[in-house]
Amino acid sequence: MRDDLKAKYGPWALIAGGSEGIGEMFARELAAAGINLVLLARRAEPLQKLAASLPVETRIVTVDLTSEAMIDAIRAQTDDLEIGLLVYNAGVDNHAEDVLDRSMRSLRWSIDLTVIGQTLLAHHFGGPMRERRRGGIILVGSLLAYAGGGGMSVYAAAKAYCHTFAKGLWHELKPYGVDVLGLVVSATKTPAYLKFGLPEEGAGAIVASEPALVAREGLEQLGREPLWVVSEAQPMAAHLSSLPPAEAVALVSGTAAAMRGD
Repeated sequence: MRDDLKAKYGPWALIAGGSEGIGEMFARELAAAGINLVLLARRAEPLQKLAASLPVETRIVTVDLTSEAMIDAIRAQTDDLEIGLLVYNAGVDNHAEDVLDRSMRSLRWSIDLTVIGQTLLAHHFGGPMRERRRGGIILVGSLLAYAGGGGMSVYAAAKAYCHTFAKGLWHELKPYGVDVLGLVVSATKTPAYLKFGLPEEGAGAIVASEPALVAREGLEQLGREPLWVVSEAQPMAAHLSSLPPAEAVALVSGTAAAMRGD
């Protein structure tokens, strides 16, 4: 792990979606570097458990990132802190359903969480970073954005927004010394992913990354390029990019079908 993390991105980092999986591993990596943490999620219990195990000062914010009151709730807990790093890891969507089979409410929830939430938090915390001419923002995207796919249409599109937004923000903030990274992940062994029981060997196998690897690579690549595909996902990213669009969509759609048990 880079030894300059605290100097560049301290004294506090905020992790949205910080209770388990990738978010937890970001918390552990940053705590090991001596950076204090604000941990955001909807449920307090896993946040409290994680915070108790970390060797740094922590604050817990239980908040629904799709709520209109989200920013005010976060400000109430963070306005007195210097947040030098934002990690937006929220945006998991377990609705492996076709668009027309979902309610409008659930579609709006997915967009609010993955698109609106990260945009608002990047704006809110990015402003002070620009003024200080120091800081970092990591937006966690997905390999699904490379193709889209039936059953995951909204999620894939929202993650495509994440990638494009990260690249633009990278360009805008680079002159001010603020680093931005769109971190592209594929299947990762998080609790949310493992519940689907997808095959790891044989026909239909999906290579899943360890959350610790994802977090470590994200912190290593921050400040280098606007977009980074986690190493274990790079072969599939190259493969999807090489396929005709119809074939790429069909391949990704197979993953959604496996999640539904089709």
